[in-house]
Amino acid sequence: MKNGKRVSIGARPPANPQAEAWVRAGDGNDLAALARAEVYTARLTLDVTPALRGRIKVAAFTRGITVADMLRALLEREFPEQRP
Repeated sequence: MKNGKRVSIGARPPANPQAEAWVRAGDGNDLAALARAEVYTARLTLDVTPALRGRIKVAAFTRGITVADMLRALLEREFPEQRP
């Protein structure tokens, strides 16, 4: 502000309990993401060319899944858990 006056914003409006519950509930995918986060706790960094990154992103998009989910499935197929 050029003239140094402060403008009061006012008090925060009261919360709408239905809106708050809706926000906390999410769309159902949040629970799945939390479950995956508990399973997939190690981060893997991989350098790829921009062209390969683009192909991966397009493939994931056309399949309707995230890049992370698609690559996890690919790695699981390629490196299955060895059971004794």
